[in-house]
Amino acid sequence: MILLTDLDFSLPLTNPVIIFSLVLFIILFAPILLKKIKVPHIIGLIIAGVIVGPYALNLLRRDSSIVLFATVGLLYIMFLAGLEIDISEFKKNRRKIIFFGLITFTLPLIFGTLASYYILGYGWLSSVLLASMFSTHTLVSYPIASKYGVSRNRAVALTVGGTMITDILALLILAVIAGMTKGEVTSTFWFTLGISTIVFVGIVFFIFPIIIRWFFKNYEDSISQYIFVLAIVFLASFLAEAAGIEAIIGAFFAGLVLNNFIPHSSPLMNRINFVGNALFIPFFLIGVGMLVNFNVLFHGWGALRVAGVIVAVAITTKFAAAWITEKSFKLLPEEGRMIFGLSTSHAAATLAIILVGYNIIIGETPGGEPIRLLDEDILNGTIVLILVSCAISSFVVEKASGKLALKEEEEEEKLAETDEKILITLAYPDTVTEMVDFGLMMKPKKNNVPVYALTIISDDSNDETSQATGKKMMQQALNHAAATENTLIPLTRYDFSISNAIIYTIKEQNITDVLIGLHKNANQKDFLGPITESILSRTGETMFIYKNVQPFNTLKRMVVVVTPDAEKEPGFNHWFSRICTIAKTGDLSFHFFAREDALVELKNLNSQSASPVTATYNQFSNWEDFLILARELKPNDFFVIVSSRKGHISYDQNLERLPYYLSKYFIHNSYIIIYPKQTESETVLNEKDNSENFLLDALADKVQAVNKAGGYISKMFKKKK
Repeated sequence: MILLTDLDFSLPLTNPVIIFSLVLFIILFAPILLKKIKVPHIIGLIIAGVIVGPYALNLLRRDSSIVLFATVGLLYIMFLAGLEIDISEFKKNRRKIIFFGLITFTLPLIFGTLASYYILGYGWLSSVLLASMFSTHTLVSYPIASKYGVSRNRAVALTVGGTMITDILALLILAVIAGMTKGEVTSTFWFTLGISTIVFVGIVFFIFPIIIRWFFKNYEDSISQYIFVLAIVFLASFLAEAAGIEAIIGAFFAGLVLNNFIPHSSPLMNRINFVGNALFIPFFLIGVGMLVNFNVLFHGWGALRVAGVIVAVAITTKFAAAWITEKSFKLLPEEGRMIFGLSTSHAAATLAIILVGYNIIIGETPGGEPIRLLDEDILNGTIVLILVSCAISSFVVEKASGKLALKEEEEEEKLAETDEKILITLAYPDTVTEMVDFGLMMKPKKNNVPVYALTIISDDSNDETSQATGKKMMQQALNHAAATENTLIPLTRYDFSISNAIIYTIKEQNITDVLIGLHKNANQKDFLGPITESILSRTGETMFIYKNVQPFNTLKRMVVVVTPDAEKEPGFNHWFSRICTIAKTGDLSFHFFAREDALVELKNLNSQSASPVTATYNQFSNWEDFLILARELKPNDFFVIVSSRKGHISYDQNLERLPYYLSKYFIHNSYIIIYPKQTESETVLNEKDNSENFLLDALADKVQAVNKAGGYISKMFKKKK
């Protein structure tokens, strides 16, 4: 038993339980207290780090445990930046990213070198190294942009990409100057660095995806997936260091690679954000605050003079780079401020450069004192820069994020199509999560499209099994959607006939898109099943018949085959926008197979899109030779078949053989069959033309209901006996 008198309360604290408890209370209360005076939570954590650090109250020592968690937090920030970035936006703006990266590196380097040499009086080598520190920046305020939901904005993509360029170039200068002081910069140095970097990039971008895809295909446990993701991130960081570049580059690259495998509206993504923002990133910010030593400001005018020049040059040149980028590419003023806010904060890479320069001894004074490449005044001035730049960054990003988020909300309201509604039908307990995930992927991010989940319970009070299964499926669907921070609208229908229940729900709720899972016993003779056939013949809404074979996040391409004359159907634009939304969510490229007229329309729709999807267009008109597509499909492709209801413009007689082909030759591919929307008049006409089928469907529903009723009556008699 440990008595209170046995505990060690001497400062700095050494008891690990007390230390961890104190840090958790700081993470909890620092943002809350400072929020009342409108101080961003990031600054609250940094200030808290200053107060409890070794240069103030001395409650905590910046020992190996704090350094460990702070390092993990920094890598986590860079990983999230790569994971949350919009890859299509990133690719589309690569020239802008290169431009910004070079200008935000060059301006601070040039003016920083001149200021260090002519104003502060340092030598050229020291001046260049100090100026390279001005060029770097750390995405300390990135969590603010993420919190406001603007992390996929083009300004954020520009800044994140520019961060990689500036940090790589600055750390390269550091390596060269450090090598020059030791006489190690030779052709062998450059050759080794080049080869190791190529090997590192090859492993991360070509070998990692194979391992990641295999893991996600074979392991669905949420805890295992999260641990695996962290292992990949830190392995990439280690490989980056082994290659001679900074670990943050490896973490960012890992985020880019995992971007394709972790949907942004998935439970795994929610867990990643939660753990990072609750623990690792706050630890990093507190660790940054513990570096700040205000006492340096009272060590004479030398430290103040150096600190003033460092802060003025670093912030001014970063502002100039952001302003030039904004004007060059005609960005919004809020986007320009976002770029400045994110790129003006200095922390990790800055400190790394300065500490390396401080530890390089280039000579001795007559008294035997070491002459350092960067002296103590620069080290102290850098600490001041970290605090000031992080404060400015937090305030600017907070304000810019709020305005950008408001602007996006206004755009969403303008674009909102309130007449669109998506219905997910739940039939099997083991497919609920896949159906919910796919249904949520159909939802456009910039539209307020409600998503409904429907369970159908037998209209019999004695059928307890049906009721229990229905409630269980609905609860599972709601929990899964909540884990992705999405909302499902639950619908429960009591009916003897499943097809009637779905059809009446579609009409009552004005549903526009219906997602139905392919039934488990689908074969070439009974492929869609009588329920789906009945729904298709009696409704005109867009229908999606989905068969899932492998996790959607492990897919690479979307192969779409389109029936002849599909472009003449009223629902052509609608189904195209839906599969575009799905492709962007999963970061899939398009490979269209259709007749020339349809391909022309598809090209026009894609080019007119706000963010076009990468696509190839292939002529295909002979549906009798449908098996050609089996050779085109690869194991990780998602097959989309745009079909048609009987009696409509794009219906082809060869569609009758589709069940045979799909059930025999495409069993190893995930696929979806789309039945485009039909106008009400066309649907009514089609029903009249196919009245015999309609009556048969209705009769089948009645027979099914009578059989069920007969079964229940028989059970009741047995119970009485």
